[in-house]
Amino acid sequence: MNTRAQTRLSSLWQIAIVLAVVFAATRATGMLGPRGLRWMLPLGFTLMALVPFVLLDAAGRRAAGLVWSASARWWLIAIAAGSAASLACFALGYALFGTSGDNWFVTIASNYRQTMDTTGWSVARLHLFFTIPALIFSPIGEEIFFRGYLQYALERRFSVRASTIGECAAFGVVHLCHHGLLLTVAGLSVRAVSGAIWVALMFCTALLFAYLRKSSGSLLPAITAHVCFNLVMNLTIFGFLWV
Repeated sequence: MNTRAQTRLSSLWQIAIVLAVVFAATRATGMLGPRGLRWMLPLGFTLMALVPFVLLDAAGRRAAGLVWSASARWWLIAIAAGSAASLACFALGYALFGTSGDNWFVTIASNYRQTMDTTGWSVARLHLFFTIPALIFSPIGEEIFFRGYLQYALERRFSVRASTIGECAAFGVVHLCHHGLLLTVAGLSVRAVSGAIWVALMFCTALLFAYLRKSSGSLLPAITAHVCFNLVMNLTIFGFLWV
């Protein structure tokens, strides 16, 4: 390996951290900012998905998990694992907080309402409108960036274990934008207890996705599990929490 290539790899993790901060800021703006800036959410997910194709060569992309999964059993495991994780998040939130604002799925439902005026929409129409993007943008963008590029970049400098903990922690913290941080007319407020539990749940969910990616050798099972998580999440929201 020549000196130029060594320098590029050694700085890869630093670039990845900067990008993680930029994408976190983009998401916070899209989630907590004015309704007119909601377009920044799909934009951020799209840019996340493009990062490995811009910054990594073909060998780097393969090492980051952008390959076809060799074993069909990982698809079945991914479907079951993602669905079970989402059901666990729903059950815990409902058991601890009922339908109050401390329930993370209730907050996500509220975020859906704030996206646009949906007065007069049927639940079925709402379900399709919000679920289809949730099955495309965040599973693809987040898995390619967090479990793919960020994991690969951190491993150029740190151990696999430390890199996994780091990218999963980043995944958990950024989800405070979905529950835990609130922007009101009085300013920014924090739901400390339920927000901390939500971050811990997202960290554990990210560990599950990371396990699928590492064990299968491909990002596709992790993406599949993420799709199933979001699908079951919206089924519970529109089936039990939407009032």
